[in-house]
Amino acid sequence: MIELLNILYYYSKINCEEVITLGIIYIGDRATGKTSLALELTNPKYNYVRITNCQYQDLKDKLFRDGEIQPTAALNSLYENSLQVEVQLPAGAKNLSVNWVDTPGEVWRKSWRKDNPDNWQKLLNNIQESEGIILVLPPYREMPSLNSSVDSSLFPTKEQWCQRFQRWVNFFQFECPKAQQITICLNKADLFCNIEKEESELGYHPRHNRKGWFERHSYVKQRYFKVVQTQLDQISSATEGAPVRCFITTIHNRSLLELPWLYLASQL
Repeated sequence: MIELLNILYYYSKINCEEVITLGIIYIGDRATGKTSLALELTNPKYNYVRITNCQYQDLKDKLFRDGEIQPTAALNSLYENSLQVEVQLPAGAKNLSVNWVDTPGEVWRKSWRKDNPDNWQKLLNNIQESEGIILVLPPYREMPSLNSSVDSSLFPTKEQWCQRFQRWVNFFQFECPKAQQITICLNKADLFCNIEKEESELGYHPRHNRKGWFERHSYVKQRYFKVVQTQLDQISSATEGAPVRCFITTIHNRSLLELPWLYLASQL
């Protein structure tokens, strides 16, 4: 399933005279765990990021069937949900009004686009108006740290992963000209690293952060994105210098889960 989070982010200055609207798109390939990430964000056990208008169990009941998350049907190209996200920053809370639009994986195929031109254009219009992007990626089979107990056949090969990454670079170049911030999340971190150790390195602590946002990015880039470092540089060039920041995420560690949202709320 491919999910799209189109976030309308509203916040007022102290004098409450001006409201700024920003858009954030949440995208990725099939079976990367995007729905699970969004669902876990509603968990009432949170640190600095929480959903204020949706109950965890209600959303889980809506998304699950027979104990599994259901894929978005190809014939129903858009499912819309409204979420209110509150992000606590040192300067105070920022509230994000979220329009979450689920789309099937088929939308990225040329045949689907040809048969559904109106829906594809609607999706493109949302993407092209977005200032921020969250791209969620799976691990790849040859990752040195991938847990040996994991069925590696569930993930792409290194070559496939790199080829797909280059297609995302091209996508950013041609379809996301207004992006101001791009965050790339290597998901399911619990399968390829010690998430408690990485939390200690990367976790967000307003008064005593071990690393700033760029230092976090550099750390993750060096450890987990070595095979596409050249392409990462290409993304900034392709989008007129939009900052690219890399993260690792998992539903099994709240600190790592919240980091991309904290970053975007603090930067946009």
